[in-house]
This record gives sequence, C-alpha cells and structure tokens, in this order.
Amino acid sequence: MARILLAEDDESLRAFLTVNLRRAGHEVESFADGDSAWAALERGAYELLLTDIVMPGMDGIELARRGAEVDPGMKIVFITGFAAVALSQQSQTPKNAKVLSKPFHLKDLVAEVERVMAA
Repeated sequence: MARILLAEDDESLRAFLTVNLRRAGHEVESFADGDSAWAALERGAYELLLTDIVMPGMDGIELARRGAEVDPGMKIVFITGFAAVALSQQSQTPKNAKVLSKPFHLKDLVAEVERVMAA
C-alpha cells in the first residue's frame, strides 16, 4: 500500500483519516499544518500527499507545489471544502492533482486513494 503524508488542521478529521487509512493498509504520517508537513516532505519520500487547502502557516496549495518540485512522481490529492479554489487556473496547483470535496464519505476517500495510486 501507499506511504501517505496527511496534512489536515482539523484534529478530529485528521485522527479519523489517519486511523482509517491505516486500517486500509496504508502507512500514514499526519500533520496539523503545512509548515510541519513541508518539513516532513523535505526529510523523506512519500507516495501520496493528502492535504487540506486552508491551514495555518503554509497552505495546501503551496505545500503541494513545493512537494511536486521535490518529488515530481508523488501523487497529490486535495481534501477540501474549497474545490473551486483548488481547480482555478490562478492557484497553480500541480497539474495532476486530484480534488476530493468535503464532506466526503470514508469509502470515497479510500477509493480515491486506491485510484490515484493505481494510476
């Protein structure tokens, strides 16, 4: 399964996603903000960046841009209530990034992770 970096500032959602992605067989490291997630990306390789967009410090779009520069092969999925922002031309999101709009069902997230990793 995938080695996932999860960046989500909502503590309860972050804990829920971490537990359930691990149950689905993935290795997950989670962070409450973009700055600490970026520090982890600089230290190690991840197959998937799963990130919120609006977070304290560095936002998810900047985190994804930097992550794509460090590892162009890393897959990126935004989990956000601001899908229109993620999809806009002005946001300069990495071109192959996927967006999963909140609220979403856990099975939809797990299915999206599996689809992205299989691509």
